Amino acid sequence: MNGAPNLAPSAELAQRGRMPLLDIAKGIACAVIVGHHLSRYGSMPVGAFPLAPDFLGWLADDGRLAVQVFLVIAGFLAAASLAPDGVLRVDRPLARILQRYGRLVMPYLAALTVCVLVAALVRPWMSGDDVPASPSIGQLLAHGLLMQDLLGYESLSTGVWYVAIDFQLFVLALTLMGLPAMLRRRAAAPASRERWIPIALVLGVAMASLAVFNRYADLDSTAFYFFGAYGLGMLVFWIGRATRASTWHSAIVLLALAGAGALAIDWRSRIATALVSALLIAIAQRQDWLSMARWPGAAMPLQRLGRISYSLFLIHFPVLLATNAAVGQVGPHAAWIDALGMAATFGLSVAAALLLYRWVEVRPASWRAVAALFAALLVSGVLVSS
Repeated sequence: MNGAPNLAPSAELAQRGRMPLLDIAKGIACAVIVGHHLSRYGSMPVGAFPLAPDFLGWLADDGRLAVQVFLVIAGFLAAASLAPDGVLRVDRPLARILQRYGRLVMPYLAALTVCVLVAALVRPWMSGDDVPASPSIGQLLAHGLLMQDLLGYESLSTGVWYVAIDFQLFVLALTLMGLPAMLRRRAAAPASRERWIPIALVLGVAMASLAVFNRYADLDSTAFYFFGAYGLGMLVFWIGRATRASTWHSAIVLLALAGAGALAIDWRSRIATALVSALLIAIAQRQDWLSMARWPGAAMPLQRLGRISYSLFLIHFPVLLATNAAVGQVGPHAAWIDALGMAATFGLSVAAALLLYRWVEVRPASWRAVAALFAALLVSGVLVSS
C-alpha cells in the first residue's frame, strides 16, 4: 500500500493563501504517481516496455515514492490551517472532522461510481487482477465510510487507500493538537504551556512512527504507519515560524538528525524521500519561495495540475481500464501503439480530472450531496452485480 497521493483538498489553502510552489510539487508528484499506475496495470505497459525499459521500470518500481511528497505537504498544510501557532484554532473539532470527510468523499464517491461502472464494462475484455471484481454491498458501504482496508475489503480502485489514510491522519493530528486544551480544562494546566504541548505530542508520535510503526507492514492501514511523513510536514511548518535564524537552523538540524536516526535503525526509501521533501520545503519556506505570486510560465501547467491533483488521482484508474481494454481490441500491434495509448490515457485522465474538479471537488460540501453520491455508488454496485 505505497502508491498514491495529498492529493486531497489543500488544508483550506493554507489559511486561504495559495502557495504556488506546493502546487508545482503536487503536480510533479501526481504525474509520477499516475505514471506509476500506468506502468503497472493492463497490457499497454508490457507492450511499450521495450521502447523505454529504464524509464518504465523506474516508474513501476519507484514511482510510488512520490506519495511521500503528498504526505509531507498534507501535514504542512494541516498545521497551517489548524494550528499555525501551535494552538488548535478550531472551536468545534467534530464539526471540522465531518467537514473534512465531506470534502474528501464528494469527488471520491463520484470517481468510485465511475470506476465501478467502467470495470463492469471492460471485465469481458480484460482478465486478471487489474480489474476489480463486482462489489458487494458491504464492500461499497466500507468504501463510502473510508474503512475498506480496516475491514479487510478489496479496493474498488487503485490507491483509494490514500483517501482513508488522509482522513485518519487529519483526525489524529487534530486530536493531538486538541488534547492540551482538554487537559487544561480538566486539570487546570497552565495555559502558557499549551502552545508547546501539541507540538511535543506531534513530535513524539511522528518519531514513534518513523522508528517503530512504519517498520511493520501490518499497520499500513492505519494513520500511525504514515504519521512520520505527515508529522515531518507539520513540524517543518512550525519550525518555519521561528523568528531567529539560530533557532531555525538548530531545529532543522535536530529534525534532520532525528530522521537520519530512524533511517539508521531501518533504511526505507520512502522515509528518506519524506525527509528530503520536508527539508526542501523548510528551505523554500525560509526563503519565502512558497508564496511567490508568480513563477516562470513553464511552471504554470504544473501549478494547474497540482490544483486538480486530487481529482486526477481519483479518476485516472477507470480511464486507464477503458484505454487498456480499447487498445487490447486492436489485435497484434507495434510497441509504439501501446506507448501512444499510455500517453493518451494520461491526457484523457487530465481531461476527466478537470471535469471532476469543476463539477464536484470545488463545489461546497453538503450532506445532501454526499448522500446523493453515496446512493449513486450503491445503485451502480447493485446494477453491475445483478
